[in-house]
Amino acid sequence: MSRAKSTLEQWRILQSVVDFGGYAQAAEQLNKSQSSLNHAVAKLQSQLGIQLLEVKGRKAYLTEQGEVLLRRSRHLTQTVDELEQLASNLGEGWEPNLTIAREIIYPMDFLVDALKAFLPHSRGTRVTIIDSVISGTHELILNSTADIAICAIPAKGHIAEPICESELFLVCSPDHPLALQKVIADDQVLAQYLQLVIKDTAINKASDTGWLKAEQRWTVSNFHEAINILKTGIGFCWAPAYLVKNDIASCELKRLELKGSKSRKIQLSLLIPNRDKQGPASKLLESLILLQHDINQSLD
Repeated sequence: MSRAKSTLEQWRILQSVVDFGGYAQAAEQLNKSQSSLNHAVAKLQSQLGIQLLEVKGRKAYLTEQGEVLLRRSRHLTQTVDELEQLASNLGEGWEPNLTIAREIIYPMDFLVDALKAFLPHSRGTRVTIIDSVISGTHELILNSTADIAICAIPAKGHIAEPICESELFLVCSPDHPLALQKVIADDQVLAQYLQLVIKDTAINKASDTGWLKAEQRWTVSNFHEAINILKTGIGFCWAPAYLVKNDIASCELKRLELKGSKSRKIQLSLLIPNRDKQGPASKLLESLILLQHDINQSLD
């Protein structure tokens, strides 16, 4: 293995000389002698066999070759800085990866805003979001696959913080026969038509969400697929209000009124599957999600 001719310190000194406009200015900023900086750059040029800087008057200017190498050196020193920061983070227990289980009826905008606030402080933590349904969410919690879970029904044995309600509307296409009825008298009327339901995401259990009395059912993996099918005039579905309100306003979907049940509201909660092993990144993100719902909680 060949040894490098140059050092990171030499490249950092070169960057400083250029960034601060000369050897004297860089020496003052770095708290080093000007002669030591001159020596470091001169040695770097000698080792590489190429001129990087030329001095005109009292200012140092990059040569064409120096500009190319300086750009590449910035990538190199940044990568090393990030590597050292990662090592420091890991030493402090900062998690390199976080997994969030999100019940699909939880509005994504809340989570995006929390992650946006988390990003400047994330220290490079990679975040994975898993959209889940009912027992699929429980499975992620019980298997400790998720670091943070947002669930409709808290898993047994776990403490959860209620954060918001998700409202579900009964919807279909304006061209569907159900759309002609001002008020649907009872469940038996719905039972005559095809219902779109969302498949449970659990590996070891296959159930579906919502009212399931319709004789005909199509099961899809998410509400976006269900909505696209609804717009073709096929079926009805209980869907989150935040996903269908614009389609209702534009008359692409029709909101149905079921006697005794204009909508359904489901309580959503935030849950930490393993509080004892929760790290600082998870604590920070948890607090930011709670703040989206105006909940302040001490996580020390």
